[in-house]
Amino acid sequence: MRKGEATRTRIIQEAAQLAAVRGLTGVSLNDVAEAVGLSKSGLFKHFESKEDMHLAVVEMVGGMFRDRVWTPAASLPPGRPRLEKVFECWLRWCEEDWPRSGCPIMALSVELDDQPGPLRDLLQKQLRAFRKTLIDEFIALRTPSLSEAEAQAAYFQLKSFVLGHADARRMMGDTDARRSAVAAFASLIDRTARQPA
Repeated sequence: MRKGEATRTRIIQEAAQLAAVRGLTGVSLNDVAEAVGLSKSGLFKHFESKEDMHLAVVEMVGGMFRDRVWTPAASLPPGRPRLEKVFECWLRWCEEDWPRSGCPIMALSVELDDQPGPLRDLLQKQLRAFRKTLIDEFIALRTPSLSEAEAQAAYFQLKSFVLGHADARRMMGDTDARRSAVAAFASLIDRTARQPA
């Protein structure tokens, strides 16, 4: 990687860390410049505007999420093995990859859900693609396959467990949050994989 590309990557990474804690709107170019040891004018060699930097942050966080949460599962057999691996990796992403802030995808979703524009559009596109991927995995969970509506409901529950885990662990200080989330997910998988009567 060339020096300019490495610097740009470092800027985006630092901006992502700050945004996960403060929100995108709470991150100024001065904050990022100071964190990476550049002048504000130095940042403009890599980004034309604050919004360009923010778009790069959303793009990078989405790519990191895919790499950490989906990629380890992609080589496994469809259905249960992939879903179990995704859930395990998703909890690890929240707990270990972002220990200061929790999942930045959740933070960005809360911040951007009522803010129309390119940032929201990009995040929504990423989230819809991931949602579709996991719905397809739920459809493949059993034979005969789940209906689209059943798979959507199962995905909704899976994501609710991740959100509940984050709230219990970070807001409520529940040291048993992971065990509760894993138990809830295991119950969902068992129920959903069961052959219809």
